[in-house]
Amino acid sequence: MKFPHRFRDPAWAQLALTHRSAGKPNNERLEFLGDALLGAIIAELLYEVHPKASEGELSRLRAQLVNGNALAVVARELELGDELKLGPGELKSGGFRRDSILADAFEALVAAVYEDAGFDPCRSLVRDLFGERVAALRRSSKDAKTRLQEHLQSGGWPLPQYELVASHGEDHAKTFDVTCRITEPVELVAEATAGSRRAAEQDAAETVLGQLLELARES
Repeated sequence: MKFPHRFRDPAWAQLALTHRSAGKPNNERLEFLGDALLGAIIAELLYEVHPKASEGELSRLRAQLVNGNALAVVARELELGDELKLGPGELKSGGFRRDSILADAFEALVAAVYEDAGFDPCRSLVRDLFGERVAALRRSSKDAKTRLQEHLQSGGWPLPQYELVASHGEDHAKTFDVTCRITEPVELVAEATAGSRRAAEQDAAETVLGQLLELARES
């Protein structure tokens, strides 16, 4: 295993690499904690690297990095599959190659570092592993409304609905309150205010898209 942390207490690493199919204790609780730690530390990185990105766009970028497929790639680079402790059924079915099991083990190892050495070493490890990945992300040249529409169309879901809720101010300094609503795959609504109706629609669409991708990451 190429994991870049030397554990003071190896029991943490052993627990992190023990899948629930092997019985108890296993890595499920560490996985829960590791997911939260990863999300927070990578959010901090994205916040630094993309100072002009909106909240919705930052959520979208984070979802590209913190999801089962992406974390499984990192786990394979670190050769975690060779160290997993699996039950007989998972061993027979090749569980050491499964994305979900590898991603869960990686999240659990992040939490194991936190338990073994504290937050600062954990934060440093995640930033080292993901720094280049965050830097390589590119903000899409497509606007938020287009990206949201394409995302919904790819799933065969209805297109978003935009509604002008209110407008305020004099003609030369008017602001617009707009909502963006989707009904599938889940019902979501976001409201945004901007100096033009189009800009408000873009901001609301960005928020909805970010929420959608965040829900996909958590599922």
